[in-house]
Amino acid sequence: MKYKVAIITDSNSGVSNDEAHSLGINVVPMPFYVNEKLYHENITINQDEFFKMLEQDLEISTSQPTPGDILELWNSLLKEYDEIIHIPMSSGLSGSYMTAAALADDFNGKVFVINNKRISVTQRQSVLEAISLRNKGFSGKEIAELLNQYALNASIYITVDTLKYLKKGGRVTTSGAALGTVLNIKPVLQIQGDKLDAFKKARGRKQAMKIMINALENDLKNRFNGKKISLYLAYSGNRSLAEDWEQMVKATFPEYEIFSTPLPLSISCHIGAGAIGIGCVENIPEAQ
Repeated sequence: MKYKVAIITDSNSGVSNDEAHSLGINVVPMPFYVNEKLYHENITINQDEFFKMLEQDLEISTSQPTPGDILELWNSLLKEYDEIIHIPMSSGLSGSYMTAAALADDFNGKVFVINNKRISVTQRQSVLEAISLRNKGFSGKEIAELLNQYALNASIYITVDTLKYLKKGGRVTTSGAALGTVLNIKPVLQIQGDKLDAFKKARGRKQAMKIMINALENDLKNRFNGKKISLYLAYSGNRSLAEDWEQMVKATFPEYEIFSTPLPLSISCHIGAGAIGIGCVENIPEAQ
């Protein structure tokens, strides 16, 4: 029996609405508030507008899609599809997964909510592989099992231009942020699974770039040795910086095709403009 499988992700994946339309999937826009006014990423606000607001130091906070919005989308899709694969951002970074997983209990095994512990470029890779598996005739259950099996086989490293937003989020103390600013400290953060954690500290952006490249080289050699890997770059706000970063990475890893994309706004509001990152994902063989 061939199942008709719908695929849903959220805008934290970086998949745009136009791209989602061409891929035949649905993207749930992540909501956030600016001075208590509700916005939806790529629907009521774009990248340029967002960073102008960030520069004005307006009060910005993130939220998650409402249960009503999720249920409305699922019920609509199940009129046409047999099953749904729903790929939200990591459960360690948002309550979106827990909310969706609880809602799915009432759908008699027709909705598979994936907790594959990813965000941004690595979440995007999960979406692309889910599409490939669907097109190859895999059922929703089979797709879910493979996505969960490979969930942790990914890395993200990212550095920020300012400690201001990490201080706001409680990841850096006020005194630590002040000292870091004086000393030009650029923290390198990592996502190896559920959460965003400290990795190393750098004196300046150039050293932070080298740390991220060395970390990725180590992953490719020791963690993913012999595996087929996809490489991604991401950035927030500063396109010129992103282009310099892309040239540096391509010179280091010329054998890889590298995809570069802006970070989703719901991530950028926690780290500010001028962030750059790199991610690698082990490919699911069945999806190739």
